Amino acid sequence: MEIIVKRDELLHDLVSAERITEKKTTIPILSHLRFTAVENGQFWITATDLDQSISIPCPAKVDKPGSCAIPASKLLDYVKLLREDQISIKLLENHWIQLRAGRSHSKLVGTAPTNFPKVPDFPKTATTRLPRTLLRTMISKTMFAISTEESRYTLNGALLVLKSRTV
Repeated sequence: MEIIVKRDELLHDLVSAERITEKKTTIPILSHLRFTAVENGQFWITATDLDQSISIPCPAKVDKPGSCAIPASKLLDYVKLLREDQISIKLLENHWIQLRAGRSHSKLVGTAPTNFPKVPDFPKTATTRLPRTLLRTMISKTMFAISTEESRYTLNGALLVLKSRTV
């Protein structure tokens, strides 16, 4: 895998994805992000903690397709320190990742992307759009009923049911 990505766009997507990763876990791969570069120029950043997942498309120039798993917090800390506009990410042998930005050259140890948990695909046919303010209002009006007690795991969520409107 070889890609070139703009620092600001990568940083924005890394911050969003890093929030999903587990910080203290008995499963080390959950503290990683999976990078996937596809031949048609698409680059995806995926994170999961097995309860919630996120897959973010990031604009990048894909020179060589492939995938890798990179420690989220280390990568985020490193990208925050960079001042160059473009970052080159290259997958090396034994899952090492080479990062280059201007005069900065560094390597991070990664993990095989096959160890990363399978993230279910979101169906595109059953999607709908809601205004952010409406969704925020709906959540704030029902949040009082969600249990914070961890022993009753089934009560720690809320169900959103969408029905088609007929006239």
